[in-house]
Amino acid sequence: MMNFLTSVEQSGFCTWVRQSTSLFAFPGILLLHTIGMGLVVGINAGIDLRVLGIAPAVPLGSLEKFFPVFWIGFWVNAITGTILLAADASAKLALPDFYVKMIFITAALISFRMQQQGLYRGVPADKRPLTTSDKVLALTSLFFWIGAITAGRLMAYLGPAGGPDAVK
Repeated sequence: MMNFLTSVEQSGFCTWVRQSTSLFAFPGILLLHTIGMGLVVGINAGIDLRVLGIAPAVPLGSLEKFFPVFWIGFWVNAITGTILLAADASAKLALPDFYVKMIFITAALISFRMQQQGLYRGVPADKRPLTTSDKVLALTSLFFWIGAITAGRLMAYLGPAGGPDAVK
């Protein structure tokens, strides 16, 4: 497995991502990853906070229009995250923190899908009182996203140095 990871890291594309001074390499990919995260977490947090009572005048139904933007942000993150991982795969996959991040992201996505089903399918949330389970789901969703962001940031400080020059 290590030979495979090394060959991926040493591919021309991954070497370019790590070593190029171009803004389209590591810095640009990381910027897109950050923008995608902002879309995903921002939209999800907006819905969560609304469920928890912030901005009660904003109809929950109107927030459903943001779901396509959420999924665009998710796929931007999935693609850029895969590229960033491939550029430093042997180091990142050796970090337990990477797996913690993936668990938090998986839990957050499951939570998001459960919210979609609970708030926007059947009797719309705007036409019924929000339940305790709606609010618990919103709180756990916020917790999962905070955990994913924290774990992701910690990856830069654990193990070998991160960034474009991490693997040579």
